[in-house]
Amino acid sequence: MSNPTGPNLTGSDLLAPDTHMGAVTLRVADLATMTAYYRDAVRLAVLSDVAGTVTLGRGRTPIVVLEHAPELQRASPRQAGLFHTAVLFETEADLAASVYAVAQAHPGTFTGSADHLVSKAFYFTDPEGNGVELYWDRDRTEWSWTHGRVEMASLFLDPNAYLRDHLDPVALAGADQRPASVGHVHLCVGDVDSARDFYVDRLGFETMAEWQGQALFVSAGKYHHHMAMNTWNSAGAGRRRATLGLGLVRIELPATDDLGALGERLAHHRVPVADDGQAVRFDDPWGNRLEVSVKA
Repeated sequence: MSNPTGPNLTGSDLLAPDTHMGAVTLRVADLATMTAYYRDAVRLAVLSDVAGTVTLGRGRTPIVVLEHAPELQRASPRQAGLFHTAVLFETEADLAASVYAVAQAHPGTFTGSADHLVSKAFYFTDPEGNGVELYWDRDRTEWSWTHGRVEMASLFLDPNAYLRDHLDPVALAGADQRPASVGHVHLCVGDVDSARDFYVDRLGFETMAEWQGQALFVSAGKYHHHMAMNTWNSAGAGRRRATLGLGLVRIELPATDDLGALGERLAHHRVPVADDGQAVRFDDPWGNRLEVSVKA
């Protein structure tokens, strides 16, 4: 096993190793139904409910922000935008508890499961068509690397056997109080080369894996991926229209100096940003909005 640094990147080009993903904002048509899904099925707790915006998460960690926007139309399935928000659980019992809750409350939303070598994952679609991944990571000592790329796959994972092996009544009873966070965010984009140019060469992630020119997986600090971009449904897509679905992807840096370095890098690459002194906001080439701030 090896863990080398990418050949063409220096420390000043990269996001800080302790970078993490923050809450994902979704624009929704039916706020009550969507709140119920993430609260009762995914088993997130409502952290705030103010003026048409509901924030759900675990403990003090926001995971999903729902913004009521009934005036907007649904996105075309070929449009760039969100592929899924991936919720990371600390234990397999915690993962099984949430998978079980979704299966009980919304059995028709399950779309698949897989052992990815670095993780075990279950996939769903929320009531307005937004992808949701619920997953657990294997310890990093179990990950394998080849020429600086992490080895991932999509192996068969039987959901019923997983629940039999890992469902724990104690975890299930307190599922909405147990730790979880946004582990990664997966986007639909128009082409992988432009995604690499933006997310690696400009923003400062490192490439962790690629798949047949159709998907790119990037991270900070050698995580298997904090973000991914694919063209499976959206090849050739241009900039997004204002629609329901993805509103904002948040990235959290460990220190103010890291945010300053990112701002300088984006300015060097002529990426237009809005900077309020607390966070910088900018669009990727498809109009997916990102916000980068220092973790509170």
